[in-house]
Amino acid sequence: MNDKTKHIAYWVNTATDDLESMDVLFEGKKYVQALFFAHLSLEKILKAHWVVCNANNMPPKTHNLIYLYEKTNLKLSEEDTDFLQSMNVFQIEGRYPDYLAQLNKTVNKEQTETIIVQVKQLFVCLQEQLP
Repeated sequence: MNDKTKHIAYWVNTATDDLESMDVLFEGKKYVQALFFAHLSLEKILKAHWVVCNANNMPPKTHNLIYLYEKTNLKLSEEDTDFLQSMNVFQIEGRYPDYLAQLNKTVNKEQTETIIVQVKQLFVCLQEQLP
């Protein structure tokens, strides 16, 4: 296994772990935290794609899903890119206590469940496009 392959595997494995954590948090009724891990799983699978498409094996230290997507050769639908954009809010607001408190007031089980279904579908799509 070459160095690039190891880096790709690292990002895929940690993305998969975060997807599993998302499910555990959802089952524990920690909806905002589940959405934070949903974002994290998409971020890491996009970083795996970034490694595929770039000479350097270390992706940029950003959490912006659209930025990462644009630095790959992926071609997603407008619906999927809009979804990635909408997921960025959970990275920012999930990290800061005052934003977290605000989100806890607005995020509910049904909304979270709908987003999780979309995350899982997009995750599979992205994973299937890796070499």
